[in-house]
Amino acid sequence: MFDGYDSCSEDTSSSSSSDESEEEVAPLPSSLPIIKNNGQVYTYPDGKSGMATCEMCGMVGVRDAFYSKTKRFCSVSCSRSYSSNSKKASILARLQGKPPTKKAKVLQKQPLVAKLAAYAQYQATLQNQAKTKAAVPVEGFSWGNYINSNSFTAAPVTCFKHAPMGTCWGDIAEGVRVEVPNTDCSLPTKVFWIAGIVKLAGYNALLRYEGFENDSGLDFWCNVCGSDIHPVGWCATSGKPLVPPRTIQHKYTNWKAFLVKRLTGAKTLPPDFSQKVSESMQYPFKTSMRVEVVDKTHLCRTRVAVVESVIGGRLRLVYEESEDKTDDFWCHMYSPLIHHIGWSRSIGHRFKRPDITKKQDGHFDAPPHLFMKVKEIDAAGEWFKEGMKLEAIDPLNLSAICVATIRKVLADGYLMIGIDGSEAADGSDWFCYHATSPSIFPVGFCEINMIELTPPRGYAKLPFKWFDYLRETDSIAAPVKLFNKEVPNHGFHVGMKLEAVDLMEPRLVCVATVTRIIHRLLRIHFDGWEDEYDQWVDCESPDLYPVGWCQLTGYQLQPPAPQSSRDSQSSSSKQKKKAKSQQYKGHKKMTSLQLKEELLDGEEYSFLQGASDQESNGSASYYIKQEP
Repeated sequence: MFDGYDSCSEDTSSSSSSDESEEEVAPLPSSLPIIKNNGQVYTYPDGKSGMATCEMCGMVGVRDAFYSKTKRFCSVSCSRSYSSNSKKASILARLQGKPPTKKAKVLQKQPLVAKLAAYAQYQATLQNQAKTKAAVPVEGFSWGNYINSNSFTAAPVTCFKHAPMGTCWGDIAEGVRVEVPNTDCSLPTKVFWIAGIVKLAGYNALLRYEGFENDSGLDFWCNVCGSDIHPVGWCATSGKPLVPPRTIQHKYTNWKAFLVKRLTGAKTLPPDFSQKVSESMQYPFKTSMRVEVVDKTHLCRTRVAVVESVIGGRLRLVYEESEDKTDDFWCHMYSPLIHHIGWSRSIGHRFKRPDITKKQDGHFDAPPHLFMKVKEIDAAGEWFKEGMKLEAIDPLNLSAICVATIRKVLADGYLMIGIDGSEAADGSDWFCYHATSPSIFPVGFCEINMIELTPPRGYAKLPFKWFDYLRETDSIAAPVKLFNKEVPNHGFHVGMKLEAVDLMEPRLVCVATVTRIIHRLLRIHFDGWEDEYDQWVDCESPDLYPVGWCQLTGYQLQPPAPQSSRDSQSSSSKQKKKAKSQQYKGHKKMTSLQLKEELLDGEEYSFLQGASDQESNGSASYYIKQEP
């Protein structure tokens, strides 16, 4: 058996101490560590800056006392020895976690007690992190099997800037090597082995143990951000044994030489990857914080709610007047539907005053800086006016883009919008969008982008023509230049899998697919459900997540609906074609109109999608020219 690499032959482990060269080795250019040395400059486990590790001997010391401008070596001797060492010897040193050589000088070493305390703190952090990453089992559903059996692709983590590691995912890709538990072993203790990433699907990676070459028999899926995945070299520094899988143990007599050859020049995770994951899963919102949130029974107003729980940045808000805490609302902390206390009054938005005149003990207002900031606007010149027409996503039927009217102009760029033909007499179903919202569009947007526009309910003059409608209603269209035309390079493509919130039942996060891309607008289909339940969502929506997000955060994932549920839901939905519900709730939506999706043949579909991909980086043809 192997105890790390100590039981392997030592014929390649000798290190040269030649003083032939004084050249310093250039810093590694890659954002991911390349496995070629026995130590790296990094922050010490207790988080203190200014510490460094000698890349030759592994000695930890004060960075300022290290030799050379790059501070990579503790002494001239180590710098020269490093320059003359072979790649094989330096890899072995790192994998074996060798102790400092005799030539190494102890540079202001920390007291042993301080080091032990720092290490204990570091291990406690890892343990706490592991507790928060307990996988939530979904009976009968596995992302890995689902993707493998259908050859699906998943949206990369970098598409989701609001998700953990979304902005610091780096170059994690196929070919990166990691150390993971070895499940093909009969030893009573937990042992590890090196594996390479074969395929990435969001946070999940298909891994293959080193030595299996093209044999996929023991490939397995694992969450890259999980507590059991480590950078190469972790076992050596942590005293964990590396043991080759039993299936291939007979293939090589010198596993040490095999690994040196396989790992030379390969990439691994950054040494602080686990720490970054932990930091990216810290959320500023805390339980008992008070916020203003949309009233799900009357969209035209807001109410006070209290944060009851925080899971992965998603907030369960309980309306303050709910005594049994069952009247709740789910949304992400970056949702445009929540605001700081006092927001409604500051912009002139309708607000339901709570019956409770005094804050309950322990409740406190969430600081304003925690909320998502909207872009500043200049309403001094030409601006939106009441009565102007536009197109807008219906918040009560997110599969539809409808004919809409600006009913009221509020302060700070906020607008109250009503859906033509569906408005309540008292305006209780008006909803608030900011002028820069990606959910409102100028007249003609649907026509130029081949999206079916939902006309006003009861409007008989079909097919709907904007020119005729504006003349009949004696209205004007909102100027095109007032709308948000920014299209980020989001990285989504048609067919990509992800996890998405069903915004009509926002407590649910479901298996979903991107089926259309119109600039920054995504059409999200919930796998296993009818197309009429699709939803239009912005590419930067905080309600979209990478594959594996639910497992990482401990949130419950809703698998694709089984055939029996689809059949029953389909038959019931046909009987429920009545007026829309007034609530942001109720899986699945009750719609007054069923959108018909045009079935495009393969050639036309490829052409349209190509156009969408090209337009995703610009807005030259974003809007149609308005008729005079």
